[in-house]
Amino acid sequence: MIPFVDLKAQYQSIKDELSAAALGVLESGQYALGSEVQFFEREFAAYCGTESAVAVNSGTSALHLSLLAAGVGPGDEVITVPFTFVATVAAIVYTGARPVFVDVEPHSLTMNASMLERAIGARTKAVVPVHLYGQVAEMDPILEIARARRVVVIEDAAQAHGADYKGRRAGSLGQLGCFSFYPSKNLGACGEAGMVVSSDPEYLRTLRMLRDWGQESKYRHVLRGFNYRMDNLQAAILRVKLRHLEEWTIKRGAHAALYNRLLDGSRAVPVGLRPERRHVYHVYCVRTAQRDLLRERLRQRGVQTAIHYPVPVHLMEAWCGNQYRVGDFPVAERAASEVLSLPMYPELEESAIRRTAEVIAELGMSMQTEPPGGFSSAGVSA
Repeated sequence: MIPFVDLKAQYQSIKDELSAAALGVLESGQYALGSEVQFFEREFAAYCGTESAVAVNSGTSALHLSLLAAGVGPGDEVITVPFTFVATVAAIVYTGARPVFVDVEPHSLTMNASMLERAIGARTKAVVPVHLYGQVAEMDPILEIARARRVVVIEDAAQAHGADYKGRRAGSLGQLGCFSFYPSKNLGACGEAGMVVSSDPEYLRTLRMLRDWGQESKYRHVLRGFNYRMDNLQAAILRVKLRHLEEWTIKRGAHAALYNRLLDGSRAVPVGLRPERRHVYHVYCVRTAQRDLLRERLRQRGVQTAIHYPVPVHLMEAWCGNQYRVGDFPVAERAASEVLSLPMYPELEESAIRRTAEVIAELGMSMQTEPPGGFSSAGVSA
């Protein structure tokens, strides 16, 4: 079996370092926040190129608190994309604001900046571009439009640790950048954790209060805050992993390059890479009109896959009610029916990538006698 992701392989490669870090926390007696959290905040902010960072207990909490720090609340609107994990939209709904969507580009599946200005209205308070799969959205026009309309930009960089856009790191481009350290992320905790990075001192001050019951100091509750603190244990683990992140990112890039070469000319089309962006390949995703058939054939041949994401959020009644209909965001809807994520993690062996590509090629050959359009991704930019 070729696993979609193998967290045990990563653990084995740094087992001694993680054990020492965890033991240090246990011996310190500091469990909620603590010195390891402070060290990790400084180190991760430096990695992202921002002034500081605020550690929280999940990526969803990072988004939620960033929106609140930016003043988003009931009656406001926040613009994002429908093709994302549900947490992006859930965080908006938590504030009482209304999510407003713009479609994604067909090439990168990130926010279509050309549609942004038309979506901004009198109630728009923030824009949340999503750096999907490990690739930064087209930020220059997004930032220009937001600046002209005095709208806050909050980057959902949950999948983009270390990704670059024109030489600047994900998270450092907008006013606030939000990261998830869910275990399967490129930089993953041994549990749940998240981070907000920023260079704005007022946002940072507000975030620190909001994550810890709104306290300015012990028992002095200035804001209606939350219990969103990061565990000291997770911070210690993440500090160890941060030291290895660049090495792991380089390996992911090499795996993606091999996939690209082996799949060139096949009927499974990789989601496109835009120039002037460093893709960190949290997910290696292909598109095909016969996605479900391909996934089943790969499963039969011992290759695990995943779908990110099968239903666009605008069609989820739990989060958007009946505001939107099928056809409102056609690029996102088509992507949801075509995307398939192949195995991708730093320890993935070359033989596994070659085997996965062979199965895809075999399926394409076996369907050559079928009517045109059987196994294809027509209209998708390579």
